[in-house]
Amino acid sequence: MTAQRNILIVVAHPEAKSFNHAMAHAAARTLQEAGHKAIVSDLYAEGFRADIGRHDMSSIADADHFHIQAEQAEATRQNAFADDIAREQSRVAEADNIILQFPLWWGAPPAILKGWLERVLAYGFGYVDGRRFDAGLFLGRRAMLSVTTGGTPARFAEDGVYGPIGPILMPIQRLALEYMGFDVSPPYVAHGVPRSDDDERQAHLDAFAAAALKMAELPVNRTDDYRTALDMAPEAAWSRPG
Repeated sequence: MTAQRNILIVVAHPEAKSFNHAMAHAAARTLQEAGHKAIVSDLYAEGFRADIGRHDMSSIADADHFHIQAEQAEATRQNAFADDIAREQSRVAEADNIILQFPLWWGAPPAILKGWLERVLAYGFGYVDGRRFDAGLFLGRRAMLSVTTGGTPARFAEDGVYGPIGPILMPIQRLALEYMGFDVSPPYVAHGVPRSDDDERQAHLDAFAAAALKMAELPVNRTDDYRTALDMAPEAAWSRPG
């Protein structure tokens, strides 16, 4: 029997009745029924901010110059992140698997999810110099993207008007999740959702839930390296002007 996994599903859609929420909750139910712990982080409903700034922390590294990495490092040291960031970081820290559930808007995720990546996976918590990719702080954990599109599969084909979806998702998959050390499963993409009938939508719900469960059954070898990694990073790596 597979050991219980802690799964965090981050959903980035403002409408609670949206298909993105249906996808997130279908996966959560399936995971819970299989004995796993699944938490849905509803960024809009929980008032998560998308914009980065001094409101992100109560500590101050340099009052005259807002260098994001330096301020995030200080907030990590002082346990001084804003409530919405601290809440999400706690969920990430406990998660064996992370699923990002979002619609594709203008060829990218909603701004609130980009803000989640920038603010939650902060310097000192999500990464430090010398600890990226195969040496990432979350090495041994798993992640997956679940995406809905308005465009049909034909539009995202090699010769389609939008082009293949792989390069579109690369910045999140490779330069965020894999950058942090996550082993990223193939994305689940529900194409043409506004044009789908009830049977097609149910098929997506079932298939995505099965994909989330399959990932939960894979081995996980998580560490707590993120807790002490900042102590090992040279100050010059994050205090430079920028």
